Amino acid sequence: MNVHLLQLRQELASAMEAAQHRDGVHVPAGKWTCAEILEHLFLTYKNTSRGLEKCLEKGIPLATSSTLKQRVATVAVVSFGYLPEGRKSPERAVPMGMSAEEVRATILTEIDRMESGFANCERRFGAKTKILDHPVLGPLNAQQWSKFHLVHGRHHVRQMRERGRL
Repeated sequence: MNVHLLQLRQELASAMEAAQHRDGVHVPAGKWTCAEILEHLFLTYKNTSRGLEKCLEKGIPLATSSTLKQRVATVAVVSFGYLPEGRKSPERAVPMGMSAEEVRATILTEIDRMESGFANCERRFGAKTKILDHPVLGPLNAQQWSKFHLVHGRHHVRQMRERGRL
């Protein structure tokens, strides 16, 4: 298993266990509940998997050229693990009201599906090939994508843990 996605699975599983009994409690105004955070993460994994499937179906990477701003952002997130606070989620990753039970039952499977897509893209296109664009970071290869998802997941796991301390 990909080391980044293995860490992500472990941290999410731990956070889900801790959050299961306190979801909806102590949520700051205008912030997501733990279930909504998990749904947001699930949607990001599902959307990434769909993009990977499109690459494989078409037989070509779908990444475009990166801008200087995207390259700097990629270094900050992927190399240094820094994810700035306060960025608005893309519309396709905004929670839509999935039940907490459904998200908890499917999120780890979606990580596995995404990991399989990364492995297939690496085999087909090469490990260093940029395969798909991230909405903010631009084109990423499979390892960069998996590291992004770890950094992003940790960001939200911290939020879930904070919900329990408020």
